[in-house]
Amino acid sequence: MGKTLSEKILEAHVVKGEVEPGAIVEVNVDFCFGNDITMPLAIERFIEAGGHEVFDRERVGIVPDHFTPNKDINSAIQCQKVRRFAREKGIKYYFEVGRVGIEHVLLPEEGLVLPGDVVIGADSHTCTYGALGAFSTGVGSTDLAYAMLTGRIWFKVPETMKFIYKGKLGRWISGKDLILHTIGLIGVDGATYMAMEFSGEVVKELDMDDRFTMANMAVEAGAKVGLFEPDEKTLEYVKSRAKRPYTFYKSDEDAKFVDVIEVDVTGMEPQVACPHSPGNVKPVTELTHIRIDQVVIGSCTNGRIKDLRMAAEILKGRKVHDDVRLIVIPGTQNVYLEALKEGIIEVFIEAGAAVSTPTCGPCLGGHMGILGDGEICVSSTNRNFVGRMGHVNSKVYLASPVVCAASAVLGRIAHPQEVVS
Repeated sequence: MGKTLSEKILEAHVVKGEVEPGAIVEVNVDFCFGNDITMPLAIERFIEAGGHEVFDRERVGIVPDHFTPNKDINSAIQCQKVRRFAREKGIKYYFEVGRVGIEHVLLPEEGLVLPGDVVIGADSHTCTYGALGAFSTGVGSTDLAYAMLTGRIWFKVPETMKFIYKGKLGRWISGKDLILHTIGLIGVDGATYMAMEFSGEVVKELDMDDRFTMANMAVEAGAKVGLFEPDEKTLEYVKSRAKRPYTFYKSDEDAKFVDVIEVDVTGMEPQVACPHSPGNVKPVTELTHIRIDQVVIGSCTNGRIKDLRMAAEILKGRKVHDDVRLIVIPGTQNVYLEALKEGIIEVFIEAGAAVSTPTCGPCLGGHMGILGDGEICVSSTNRNFVGRMGHVNSKVYLASPVVCAASAVLGRIAHPQEVVS
């Protein structure tokens, strides 16, 4: 019996155990990292375990992106801890304010996570790098501490679900719509501790930004990883960025999948996840009566340059509705700079948006856009649980950047074709 993509990557890294679904294996890690929330606890566990040096100064990263620039004294102290640790241990890839970005946009951009890698991060959306054909997944701070000490981690080998996307994408349909539709189809627990492998003619046409978006939200279906078979587009993305060698893997033709699901995208409308679950998905036209207070465009899901370009296409020459706050957050400093050069930031400012330095900020209810009692937000982020972005009585609808931008203009959930014919 052949191996799946995830099994092949684990097999190439295995130290102990047999790579079979359900088996426990210990594997070498290519890169591990934490942020300003998760790294302080990992540092404590690292010290308690007697750690003096990390296993490799170039394979550990620290990305203080959640509460930075620091929103209060406590967050400043958190960042002091990780800053001090990075300096003491000589960690090469520590990203300070002014150079930092949202971790899951920044690390691929910097060429630190690559095809064929095993990557762990103390953040649940580490599955983003599956877009490159890497086995990447979120872990707890204690597991991160172990990896920083040893360069290893253990996994239960996941079974794999294969998703085959066919048909023709409509003008306004993106990777965000595909993954929201998929989560709505199988549910938030439909792929629990499985590898989701995305394939088919539609996937082959997706650019890397859309693939990152889809892989990012695999965890919202309960998945351990969300994977794309690397191809020419992957190579084009990584060849000028990679800091070290990488390997392309793909599933064998006789690999065993626990399930194969076909999705026809022809005629698909933009998708929106309604409160309070990423699986509560409806077509946008069923929700155009819902008035809104705030719109957020950004995050590790949709904070890349394509996302900003798409939003700017809707907003150019138009104004944000008087009753709406529009917050735009580029994913990294490079994305911000590119948006400046292309005139995209000017479009946002002239429309009446607030443009922020890269930060996770409002996505986790941290800062830069907290919702009040009863407020409604349309967001390009990845979660809309109760109280996720602020008050427990607030509501968050998840959508693509174009739906977010159109909604900001009309003051209600809107299909982009209502704004741009």
